Amino acid sequence: MIFVGEGALLRRAVTHAAARAHPVDLVCSADPLDAAAADAPHLAAADINAHAGTLARACTDGIVWSLNNRQIFREPLLRADGLRIINIHNGLLPRHRGLPSVAVLFALLQGDTEYGATAHEVDAGIDTGPVLAERRFPIGPEDRYHQVMLRGIRACQDLFEQILPAVAAGTAHPARAAAAEPSAYYGLRALDRLGAHRDHPAYARATDLGPFAAHAHELTRALLRVSPPVSAP
Repeated sequence: MIFVGEGALLRRAVTHAAARAHPVDLVCSADPLDAAAADAPHLAAADINAHAGTLARACTDGIVWSLNNRQIFREPLLRADGLRIINIHNGLLPRHRGLPSVAVLFALLQGDTEYGATAHEVDAGIDTGPVLAERRFPIGPEDRYHQVMLRGIRACQDLFEQILPAVAAGTAHPARAAAAEPSAYYGLRALDRLGAHRDHPAYARATDLGPFAAHAHELTRALLRVSPPVSAP
């Protein structure tokens, strides 16, 4: 198995897989410590697609996991012989495609009553591949951004641990096509629409980043543009 991504979610997945004797052939991330728990080789790659040959040669079971990964898989990696790329996405697909940091905000502004995590095959689109499994949880009427985001991260970890045995055994098959439900995409450009929601009744909840303010830099900057700090007289 090869793991691509960053942060605690990636590291926990690597640790979990190694503890259950699954092969961890390579960890692709910015931090070499992500590979330490599995005593695995590490690759820091600004563009994972430029290393398609390396991944194909390193992978002993044909499985590539994408967790908390902002890189987009493209050719030639997508057509590398024998590789199956599976993404654990923070959000329900296809309703919450794109950046989770942005999708959570708009889920609250739009009054969504559910959020969750999705495991899906990676294809040439962005979060458009067939869905293998998902974990859902309700969004309460008073839930705030940081609460939904944290639950989404936990759902991603739980979903990875749930689906890992079936993926390793080759028995994880698409439950449905991602296109079977309404689709929406939330990238950085969606943040240009924030100003139009400034008076929305859910705006305060939807923009209460809590501890995630230190990590969602693009979102923090967008919020400052909508509501710049008041200068002292």
